[in-house]
Amino acid sequence: MKNKDRRVISTGTPPWKSPVALSVLLHLLIVVVALAGWSWTNPVDEPPPRSISARLITQQQPKPSPVVEPDDQPDRDQRRQAEEERKKAAAEAERRRKEEEARRIAEKKAQEEEARRKAEQERKKQEALAREREEAKAREAARQKAEAEARERERQKAEEERKRKEEERKKAEEEQRRLEEQRRQEEAERRRKEEEARKEAERRLKEQQLEALAEEASKAKAEEARRQQQAAAARAKEAQMLSESEKYQGLIRERLSQAWYPPSSATEEMTARLQITLLPTGELASVRLVSSSGNTAFDNSALSAVRSLNRYPIPDDRETFERYFRQFTIEFNPRRLR
Repeated sequence: MKNKDRRVISTGTPPWKSPVALSVLLHLLIVVVALAGWSWTNPVDEPPPRSISARLITQQQPKPSPVVEPDDQPDRDQRRQAEEERKKAAAEAERRRKEEEARRIAEKKAQEEEARRKAEQERKKQEALAREREEAKAREAARQKAEAEARERERQKAEEERKRKEEERKKAEEEQRRLEEQRRQEEAERRRKEEEARKEAERRLKEQQLEALAEEASKAKAEEARRQQQAAAARAKEAQMLSESEKYQGLIRERLSQAWYPPSSATEEMTARLQITLLPTGELASVRLVSSSGNTAFDNSALSAVRSLNRYPIPDDRETFERYFRQFTIEFNPRRLR
């Protein structure tokens, strides 16, 4: 690596949380678990078998001298102890071998991780340097291009200014010639127009007199047609309003007929007249008994029917509503509703 200032890249992670430290701790934990499992599987030492010494006594034969058999128990104990020591030594060697292997693996992985980290840092550094070089080249190229474009714009601007001034000079000369010719033509045209205007004034005066007479006659005719049209429209509107009123009066009578429950004491001769006032929304504003039937129960049933309707059917036309449905009277009779 060249002798340059090295940039220390800090990730903001504590050293004990770095990938290398975590990797080493993980491998040590694996080694500890393996050793613990091996120690749990060691066989439990069994007690040595007991040796029994016996003698056979026969009464028919003479009692021989006792024969003492040699006891080989110490040799077996020594062999067993030696075997156990050998197994322990082998197990200890195997444990140390595994620990050393695990340590080597952990160190190797830590070294590989450190090498990868350094390689990644170097790669990022080289990429950053390459980007800086490319950006510097791009800025320099952009600067040169901007300068060239600025010089070209200045040249074009100077050329356009020269052409503009030349064009203005030619236009000024042409305009001067045109104005002189225009003054001569205007003078001749003025004299000609004055003569034409005098004749036109005389002609217009006559036409205005005739038009005034014709306009008066036309206005009188239009006024008469307008009056007739208004009268026809009023008649059509009145007929439409009457038709609408009859339609909605029928709907109101039908709704009230469905909501009215006359008392059992009602007779066909009883008639109650009520005055109903509605809002433009069709809601009931008030109801008043104008003419009683002479039977309080009959009158109250009619009032209840009127008040039971939440909204009355009314036409959309406001003028029709104001004329026929803002306030109207209705008669309640067992034979009919009017």
